[in-house]
Amino acid sequence: MKTSKNSIVFLNSNSDSEPNLMAVGVHEEYVLNGGHDFDSLDVFVKKHKKWVFGFMSYDLKNQVENLTSENNDGLSFPEMCFFVPKVVFQMNNDDSFEILANYDQEFSENINPFDLLKPEPNNEDIHLSFNSRTPKEKYLSDVTGILKHIQRGDIYEANYCVEFFQENISLAPLATYNAANDMTSAPYSCYFQHNEIHAICCSPELYLEKEGSRLVSKPIKGTVKRGDNEAEDEKLKLQLLADEKERSENVMIVDLVRNDLSKTAKKSSVKVDELFGIYTFKTLHHMISTVSSEIKEGVENSEIIKTTFPMGSMTGAPKISAMKIIEKFEESKRGLYSGAIGFFTPEGDFTFNVVIRSLLYNSEKKYLSLMAGGAITASSKPESEYRECLLKVSALKKAVHAID
Repeated sequence: MKTSKNSIVFLNSNSDSEPNLMAVGVHEEYVLNGGHDFDSLDVFVKKHKKWVFGFMSYDLKNQVENLTSENNDGLSFPEMCFFVPKVVFQMNNDDSFEILANYDQEFSENINPFDLLKPEPNNEDIHLSFNSRTPKEKYLSDVTGILKHIQRGDIYEANYCVEFFQENISLAPLATYNAANDMTSAPYSCYFQHNEIHAICCSPELYLEKEGSRLVSKPIKGTVKRGDNEAEDEKLKLQLLADEKERSENVMIVDLVRNDLSKTAKKSSVKVDELFGIYTFKTLHHMISTVSSEIKEGVENSEIIKTTFPMGSMTGAPKISAMKIIEKFEESKRGLYSGAIGFFTPEGDFTFNVVIRSLLYNSEKKYLSLMAGGAITASSKPESEYRECLLKVSALKKAVHAID
């Protein structure tokens, strides 16, 4: 097991008012490749009662339900990877930092977390040309096929995803993360580096946050590009807010999240705190809703995660039927994409993002993956969905080319 300073999780809120977190080194790890479930993770977290950082892949769905994942997997990441770090830093916006937890005094001596984010030198000549696992013609045909399932009443909505990839590439992950984060400044941004696993995540979406007895989820459904000026920006935001298709997508997923949270909630505690909130990011506008609940006494974290994972915004509704259908049409195993990265606190609280807008890289296999998806509903137009898919990956493609 590697325990060097190269094992890093950096959670970046991109906010002037909130500090950021960094975990460095590995004290003990829990890695899963089939054969266990979320209960085992719960045991690991409770055993240590320390900070625990890591990720859950989308394909853990197969442990929650009777499902499979047989599609192409270029990354070969584990289904779950968590570790107790050697040291946890809080990084403040004035470039100061504090040690929140130190589980190895000798290891943590003279570590400045800001230094660990400095881009590594990269002298190799990188030639980037993303290949698409799903050509446009197949994408349009697949969306048409999903629409037939919707018309038959099999599902109401499906989140259909495609992969762009490059093989035999020596990427500079930190330089890529810095470039990507500069272009997106997303609130649930994350850099994850552990052994050969690299995740450059510019996520705007919160999967689930637990603080005490309160759960919060912020599903995203509804996207429109940024305008060229302030007036056009405002026009596009109003257009997004009024778009019946986008609103119906959002409502479907809000209902799904409400249903998921209700399984562990106190009676009548599930609330929609905000519906159809329009939020602006560097490259696009999103429609985001906020759903919360109060957890029943005696409910374990494993039960909370099992009853909400994978997040509804990345599956569709009804959830199980949608997951079966998208597995049939998609070409790539999702793996960490549309999974979650985050942490547990020593007190048992947790925060996890949704792994979207992400570059995933296996440094041993030299394989780089970029996936994107969108919600298909009865009113979807295949060409429009394809354009939205390309919009979502455009900033990350530019970020990689920016360091070429």
